Amino acid sequence: MSGPSVGVIVPCYRYAEVLEGCVTSVLAQAGVDLRVLIIDDCSPDDTPQVAARLVQRDARVESRRHDVNQGLIATANEGLRWAADFDYTVLISADDLLVPGALARATTVMEGSPRVGMVYGHAPYAYAGRPLPQARGRWRGTRSWNGEDWIRSVCRRAHNCISSPEVVVRTSVQQVVGEYDRACYHTSDLNMWLRVAATADIAYIRGVPQAIYRINPEGMLRRDSSDMLHLRNRLAAFDRFFERCAPLLEDAAGLHALARRQLARQALWRASRAYDRDLVSGPDRLPVDELVAFAIEVCPEVRRLREWHGLQLRRRIGAGRSIWFPPFVATGAAHRARGHVSRLSWKTRGTWL
Repeated sequence: MSGPSVGVIVPCYRYAEVLEGCVTSVLAQAGVDLRVLIIDDCSPDDTPQVAARLVQRDARVESRRHDVNQGLIATANEGLRWAADFDYTVLISADDLLVPGALARATTVMEGSPRVGMVYGHAPYAYAGRPLPQARGRWRGTRSWNGEDWIRSVCRRAHNCISSPEVVVRTSVQQVVGEYDRACYHTSDLNMWLRVAATADIAYIRGVPQAIYRINPEGMLRRDSSDMLHLRNRLAAFDRFFERCAPLLEDAAGLHALARRQLARQALWRASRAYDRDLVSGPDRLPVDELVAFAIEVCPEVRRLREWHGLQLRRRIGAGRSIWFPPFVATGAAHRARGHVSRLSWKTRGTWL
């Protein structure tokens, strides 16, 4: 098959029932010369048998199996080493799917724009017990950013705007950037995208989804979910990134402070909502003291933030009563509206507002 070469890494742990669907969606990609590596991380289910069938069925597929479970980051890094000789690299979990034409679109962008090191697109969520979302739409062009401008947009929200399977990376850039950071256990992907953007431009496919991301309620991050865990993990991703890549950026200090300030604002807002909903005590309490301590830790000017003053006023009014204070009713409505607009921006523009 002609076209740019793409190495697709499929880590798999206990996903035997969906592995075939994932690999089939990859093998159906037209316009590229692709190879697939399934890495079975010592799954206790039928993953070895499914992988063997896929290898036998298509010569473009190979598989490996770990004798001992090594975890996602080690498995992903093994895949990156395997993909070193391809033009482009894709990492897709065995429960996710590529949309038809995704690899051709992404590689076409990078073949025509040598400065672009990573292309991604929208990835609709698939929820357990619901039909898979339909990949409707047509390619309506590509939005591109200078790498540092893209980093700024991510720091402004301090959230990850990428799910993962929708990403295609130029392998030469991947080799410069290196492997996933083991210190960012839950947010190694966010840290990786920032590192890529520090060395290359970023592009977003508009108008049509690039992948389907399956929401797994038993997944690693959702299984260990908590407010403080999410905040701490994103802080680690940003801190590790700036520790490593600050010399590559013109405004590293300002961007780092921007990300930390936004994380502090999110922690204070979450603490404020605990007062609004009377969740400062009892079995369902939110960790207000921990959230406030986190905000103070990450942002030296925390007491200047409007979220800080809002929290202090809520404390004076009292838990459960502040939600009826008219300015806070308006603030909550505005926050929800901003969230809706941000989600729409994420879907259509590739970044949060």
